Amino acid sequence: MKISRPAEVVVVPHAAGLAALVLGLVAFSPASFANPVSLENLRGGTTGWQLTRPAVHHEIEGYASAVSIERGESLDLFVSTANTAYRLDVYRMGWYGGAGARLVSGGIVRPGRLQPSPHFDPATGLIECRWQDPYRLHTRDESEWLSGLYLVKLTGIPDGFQSYIIFVVREDRRRSDLLFQSSVTTYQAYNNWGGKSLYDFNSEGGRARKVSFNRPYAPSANPAAASGVGAGEFLANLSVPPHDPSPPAGWEYNMVRWLEREGYDVTYGTNLDSHGGGPRLSGHRAWLSVGHDEYWTWEARAHIEEARRGMSLLFFSANVCYWQIRLEPSALTGAPDRTIVAYKDTALSEDPYATDGNPGNDHLITGRWRDAPLNNPEERLVGVMYDGGPVDRDLIVTNPSHWVFAETHLETGDRLPRLLGYEADRWFGLVPRSTEVLAESLYWYEGGLHVADMALYETTEGRFVFAAGTIQWSWGLDDFGVPAWRSSRLNQAAQQITRNILSRSIEATVLP
Repeated sequence: MKISRPAEVVVVPHAAGLAALVLGLVAFSPASFANPVSLENLRGGTTGWQLTRPAVHHEIEGYASAVSIERGESLDLFVSTANTAYRLDVYRMGWYGGAGARLVSGGIVRPGRLQPSPHFDPATGLIECRWQDPYRLHTRDESEWLSGLYLVKLTGIPDGFQSYIIFVVREDRRRSDLLFQSSVTTYQAYNNWGGKSLYDFNSEGGRARKVSFNRPYAPSANPAAASGVGAGEFLANLSVPPHDPSPPAGWEYNMVRWLEREGYDVTYGTNLDSHGGGPRLSGHRAWLSVGHDEYWTWEARAHIEEARRGMSLLFFSANVCYWQIRLEPSALTGAPDRTIVAYKDTALSEDPYATDGNPGNDHLITGRWRDAPLNNPEERLVGVMYDGGPVDRDLIVTNPSHWVFAETHLETGDRLPRLLGYEADRWFGLVPRSTEVLAESLYWYEGGLHVADMALYETTEGRFVFAAGTIQWSWGLDDFGVPAWRSSRLNQAAQQITRNILSRSIEATVLP
């Protein structure tokens, strides 16, 4: 799929203009100085990262040994193909003059290998691969591997079919204004590679109770989004059931492009890193959840609630923290945190933590956060929580005098067209009591009238928690995916609102 550029466009700043560009970033970047991300985006970009022949029938596919690594570490890339050889090209995703990525390591050619069938556990539905002969990717050259979201483009030789492997490079020791969380547990919950996900709609013979990161990401349920195959929900929406009218486009990449185009100082992690806590969540002024952030561990929530004392939490997302999950080691390799456990709406009858007679682990039962025995509604953290979807409607402003809307010229009743969806959250009025509703929109869902809220509350430490209440917010910031995957929702007011929120969160926190 081609998104607004030819198949291969390289963007390199003219040497004579490089100094002027740097000076412009110093003068106008949100952080008021050239930071590693703004300087990184002055480097040559390319559209060559995009797939031109997506491998939607398993012609070539792969997975990484970790969802994220610290800069300087290595990870293994496991690939299966019937081709005699294949090529790996590794791209860091960003703005790069609109090209969208920079080639960091490329032209790596290896012999092809058709890997063995995955292990299947009929008791839980767990499907897990134990593939061999990985390519070990090193990130030791710190001039190249800035924190970011990375796509490995796999190309079969000679058939030319292509797919992705996705991973994150962290910089745990670098302070940054913003920490962007990629919601990989949600990616994996909807991933039905091998025939099983955590959902009945795309599973064979019923949903799984356990899913593994040791397998590739399947194509989107919507064939129109084939060009995102292998990248989870970073580019395309894996979660669209058949006959669902929601667009197949994803959400995270649009935010990445916009943040890096604007010059924000941002580092990256995943919700497995939030689960790990510690230094991975320290040294930042704000933390961002983007798009579809549905599946949380007890540990991740505890760590984010603690982090709220020292930085603002910005939920440019919806359906947030809806299901509790547990993480277990790989059943085949023993590697930690490679298996998601989620019994969901059968948790009280099936989850061993619910049936073992031990009340000491009831807080880890894998049901809805708002239900017994957890009784910890997500609204307590986020300020809003899931109420309905799919929906594709306008956001309606109700509190235009709030600082969030500064310089937008919006008035009561003004609309942000089609930025509400495809799932929506609302404030149920329970907690926190200090919540301010900024936008309130009505929509029909399953035969009833529902409410979606954009909201914000302040913490006792002087930070704040913002919730857009919609998954589609980032579509107002950037037009990647138009027109192949969705219609344009670009909105200058949404961009200014986002700037206001980021600026206030950066100004509100002084790093120690």
